[in-house]
Amino acid sequence: MTPSPAAAGNPLRGITLKIVSVTIFVAMSAFIKAAGQLPAGQIVFFRSFFAILPLIVMLAWRRELRTALSTKHPLSHIARGVVGVTSMGLGFFALTRLPLPEAITLNYAQPLLVVVFSALFLGETIRIFRWTAVVIGLVGVVIISWPRLTLFSEGAGLGNDELAGVLAAFVGAAISAVAMLLVRRLVQTEKTASIVLWFSLTASVAALLTIPFGWDPLTMRATLFLVAAGICGGVGQILMTESYRHAEASTVAPFEYSSMILGIAVGYLAFGDLPTAHTVVGGIIVVAAGIFIIWRERQLGLERGKARKVAPPQ
Repeated sequence: MTPSPAAAGNPLRGITLKIVSVTIFVAMSAFIKAAGQLPAGQIVFFRSFFAILPLIVMLAWRRELRTALSTKHPLSHIARGVVGVTSMGLGFFALTRLPLPEAITLNYAQPLLVVVFSALFLGETIRIFRWTAVVIGLVGVVIISWPRLTLFSEGAGLGNDELAGVLAAFVGAAISAVAMLLVRRLVQTEKTASIVLWFSLTASVAALLTIPFGWDPLTMRATLFLVAAGICGGVGQILMTESYRHAEASTVAPFEYSSMILGIAVGYLAFGDLPTAHTVVGGIIVVAAGIFIIWRERQLGLERGKARKVAPPQ
């Protein structure tokens, strides 16, 4: 049997590329936060449009630029783009209103919600182990959010910026989980570069539609931060994609959680944000639940592989 590219690759290289991509994504988040409280649509445009630049360089280097947008499913790409850009906008809104460690850690709800939505919308069988991990992980999300959930506190109001940030982060994670389900379908017929390029273009166009709702005038400093965020987003996407070419997803995926440590370090050094005990405890719970789900997916994959090997020929 011919080994898969991941199996025949270099796991250490895959892990290294993943950690570098995570580091670049944390830098992207820091640049967005440093740009200030700008309209989410304006941030999405810069993040999406300038992410296209490194992607075009990669496609040209691989001589795939001419066919990059070739697809038989343009509507599926557009649907994925609309869902993805909504999630991105909510995530950026949260990022401008929460400390960096909390904004990053709350996004860890996404893989937990992918499990829930896979059961609800794709009919996947989810057994007690993964359901338990999801419930425990969501408890961790509540622990992280608890100091900001002042809605029912005496004298609290709906105008609380941090409460709005928490709600935006969680809803954004939920919508991102839906986007991941759409990507799962697209990867069956589409090239990764095509999916990323279609998304970046769709997101850029969708973001431009928010101009009538008000974009803020930008200082040179804010503009440079937003352009840097966009380029970081594109480079991070490329490196993340490459990491999965050198190692199995179950090997590489847990290193996504290194962003928690990086987020705490950058948040403190750049913005003076210190993680609360709620963020640390809740984050550890969410990370543990996410890693268990990844491990469980790997075990189920191995079991399915063994079952196919011993199955009698049809």
